[in-house]
Amino acid sequence: MIPVFDHWQTVPPQWTGGAIALGNFDGVHKGHQALIKRTAEEARALGAPLVALTFEPHPRRFFVADTGPFRLTLLPAKVRLLEQFGVQAVVAQRFDPGFAAITAQDFVDRVLLEGLGARHIVCGYDFTFGARRTGNVERLRELAAERAFGITVLDPVMHEGEIYSSTRIREALRAGWPSEASELLGHPWEIEGAVEKGDQRGRTIGFPTANVALGEHLRPRYGVYAVRALVGGQWRDGVANLGRRPTFGKLQENFEVHLFDFSEEIYGQVLRVQLIEFIRPEMKFAGLDALKAQIVADGQAARAILGG
Repeated sequence: MIPVFDHWQTVPPQWTGGAIALGNFDGVHKGHQALIKRTAEEARALGAPLVALTFEPHPRRFFVADTGPFRLTLLPAKVRLLEQFGVQAVVAQRFDPGFAAITAQDFVDRVLLEGLGARHIVCGYDFTFGARRTGNVERLRELAAERAFGITVLDPVMHEGEIYSSTRIREALRAGWPSEASELLGHPWEIEGAVEKGDQRGRTIGFPTANVALGEHLRPRYGVYAVRALVGGQWRDGVANLGRRPTFGKLQENFEVHLFDFSEEIYGQVLRVQLIEFIRPEMKFAGLDALKAQIVADGQAARAILGG
């Protein structure tokens, strides 16, 4: 795992003086990947490290505290993906009141130059920074010219006339289109969370499930999905239900994953669960027999999708 620092003042000398990829990188989608690739070219030309500067929590969470769960990737997944696409170190800057109050000029002078020793910056066309988002790419270009560091501003990365964006991916997931989301991401979308103790009702009807914590992840459309889950270093096929289980009169959200041909105890383990395809919306059943029959049908549908 690559090194991760939670404040620009804690970055050791070997990770300064590099090419810096700037952004929230929620999802690390194909637009982000293009930005990282461009940063890698600059890092190679300079013989310098490739460092990503991102922000935790997501600034939207800081400014609108009561916004619902919307994250495509929590920090562990974000770091894993950034590393996969070539980033060598991550500064996951704590986005707290002190950091939010830094002026645009101080963000450049103190964070990028003094803290990270940035020699080249790469960001997207819509990047904003500094208190009240007063800094934009035009201001960044001005400061780069004054302070003699390199800058590349990436134009929008397009797909069939549409900009790759985290917003579009969220819309696809909320509509129940995980395969479209995966196409925009360039990798399957995952929910990563600890396996928690549920009411163990699935065992009593012959379909044990792992109850996976949703945390800050975006809530995709409620319903049943064909999934793959990473357990003990191996990807396993399964079927999952996301929702409130109306048959049992439940109100709390649950993400219950049933892995095929698997019966090990995995409480407390962290599962990575990829949503592959939406099978059906959440339904309320007249009784247990109807529910069990539908679970069998859902499992068959998931096996057909994953086997195909």
